[in-house]
Amino acid sequence: MENLDPIFDRNVECPLCKTKFTSKKIRSKFIKVERYESDFCPIYKEGHVNGLLYNIYVCPDCGFSFSDDFSKYFPPGTKEEIINKVSSNWVPQNFGGHRTIEDAIKTYKLACYCAELKKEKHIVTAGLYLRIAWLYRLLENIEQEKRFMKIAIHHYYESYSTDDFRGTQVSEVRILYLLGELSRRIGEIDQAVKYFSMVIERQSRTVETKIVDMARERWYEIRDMQKQEDVINE
Repeated sequence: MENLDPIFDRNVECPLCKTKFTSKKIRSKFIKVERYESDFCPIYKEGHVNGLLYNIYVCPDCGFSFSDDFSKYFPPGTKEEIINKVSSNWVPQNFGGHRTIEDAIKTYKLACYCAELKKEKHIVTAGLYLRIAWLYRLLENIEQEKRFMKIAIHHYYESYSTDDFRGTQVSEVRILYLLGELSRRIGEIDQAVKYFSMVIERQSRTVETKIVDMARERWYEIRDMQKQEDVINE
């Protein structure tokens, strides 16, 4: 029996210019996650393909870049904006083959730009920026990781403020937790405490008890760290 390749060609149609192309995807049975970090970054088992690398489709003809989370709807004027700012400057290139981490970062950055021009929901754009941060973490580029975490925080906050996450798989508790954890990771401790407290306050109104437990753990860690700092400074 022939061995099944973990990566296959998926047929895609560009929502903008209707060009048909192929893009690599990973068969779900081959995605093996060993654990998740405290901001939900997946750590894949050694020797297995990183599932983050192939989430973005890049049209080789017009440059429009998107994920499965993008809506099919283009608000009035956004198609023209994308054509003017992306397609008219696009140097034809193909991201449909095997990708390195650096390749994947380029595709996510293109998708972020297209998402902003298309006026995608903040919850979608936030997820793209967070994944760029995760990929920079793999490259051990702390400066760029934190830079993109800050942008993700902005979009998660806008999503929370405008309720645009409603109807998606992302809950209010998860957004608040991510706001807290990403704030903690970039050193904004007061903001982190505020958001973790908001998660804990909602413990009786959510079924996502694991996230509440994670927020409580982070909150205690911060409190213990601050106590130690107070002792040192006495």
